[in-house]
Amino acid sequence: MNDLGQDLELRLVRYFTVVAAHQHFGRAAADLHVAQPALSRQIQRLEKYLGTRLLDRVPQGTRLTSAGQRFLPRAQALLQAARQAELAVREQAETERIAIGYVEDLVITAAVGELRRRYPDAEIATRYLSCRDVGALSDKRVDALIARAPLPLAGADDVFTTPLYEEPRMLVVPRGHPLADRPSVTAEELAGEEAAPCPFETADWTSYRILGADVPPIESYEDKLELVASGRAIAVLPVGDRRSSLRPNLVTVPIEGAPSSQVVLVSRKGDPNPMIRNLRLVAKAVLTAPAA
Repeated sequence: MNDLGQDLELRLVRYFTVVAAHQHFGRAAADLHVAQPALSRQIQRLEKYLGTRLLDRVPQGTRLTSAGQRFLPRAQALLQAARQAELAVREQAETERIAIGYVEDLVITAAVGELRRRYPDAEIATRYLSCRDVGALSDKRVDALIARAPLPLAGADDVFTTPLYEEPRMLVVPRGHPLADRPSVTAEELAGEEAAPCPFETADWTSYRILGADVPPIESYEDKLELVASGRAIAVLPVGDRRSSLRPNLVTVPIEGAPSSQVVLVSRKGDPNPMIRNLRLVAKAVLTAPAA
């Protein structure tokens, strides 16, 4: 008669297989790092549960009963199945993890929130990247990157790029600038201006010379806006970048004929992480160009 209300314990099954392998309680106890009397009691618990003897004591140690011989291969298979189940769960847990990089003005909250809703057990982290973090994807600090194209990534042939959306560009100038009151400007009027040096913003910032002096390299976004506000530079930004509108001394003007700013999702080619595909599907579904 087995123990009512009790399930078969894998620990007891493992103890039995070890005793069966050693055919000796003392050697099995040493292998399992348990006391021999405690091991004997656990085997008795298993036999009581199964309602039959599994082992007989003999002068040389122990031997399997006929019931024990029938039970042993099934016990080994049970332990193997439990181990495979554990490994499968651990492997899934390891793959349900992703670090998402994003840059500057981009808001990825909708994609991250939807990804967490669909995969509540996944570990999802975000990382804000500055100009100095252009190597974050290649050195695996992030698994995927949402940014504006083009990106000066090393080993561009080793990345997979998914376009998400496009948006037009606008000119940012200080109040009082000759172009500030224009309803729009053309790309031709801005041709020839030099680009500011931040890798993640090369497609969005332009600068020009004043008083014969070059504009120095600047990384801070606020310092760049200050440069524009002081009249030493102009900026060309996507219309979805609202940060310049927070400064009353700056004006935005639509640009006609300028290439659109393209937001893309970039990942490493051949990366087996299934969460990257999940992110790609979610980002294409929920990330759209902000309303003008």
